[in-house]
Amino acid sequence: MAWRLRNSEFQEKKGLGNKHGLRAIVEAGMPTGVLAYIGKIPVGWCAVAPRKDYVRLGGSRVLSPVDDRLVWSVSCFYVARERRRMGISVCLLVAGVQYARRLGAKIVEGYPLDISKPQPDVFVWTGLASAFHRAGFQEVARRSATRPIMRCELRK
Repeated sequence: MAWRLRNSEFQEKKGLGNKHGLRAIVEAGMPTGVLAYIGKIPVGWCAVAPRKDYVRLGGSRVLSPVDDRLVWSVSCFYVARERRRMGISVCLLVAGVQYARRLGAKIVEGYPLDISKPQPDVFVWTGLASAFHRAGFQEVARRSATRPIMRCELRK
């Protein structure tokens, strides 16, 4: 919910308020993203929705729109601690692109970190550029040394 609300609103609803807000979005049938499972156990999440659904992206100078094309955005990931560094983020990205395509997307973009030194997992919740590259995304803009805007253009 962090990207879907203004920061003040997100902070105000922190905890159960945001949990209920996401539940309402899911129950309304709005796009939310994809889950990764190993067997019957959920091990990961990737948020994917039309960029217009992510209010906070609209106020970001670094992540402002590259052009006026309609895009879907990958806004965040979660992978269970014991399943990290196994390629699940790449699988989630590929599944997220397929999900967006089924719902009519022509372009999917993400805002990963491009870092040279390892970071604590809590700081890479928007993903790593290396995972986006492996999933077929290309860098289309960079307004910050560590934050590329990467896209996957969907073919018919």
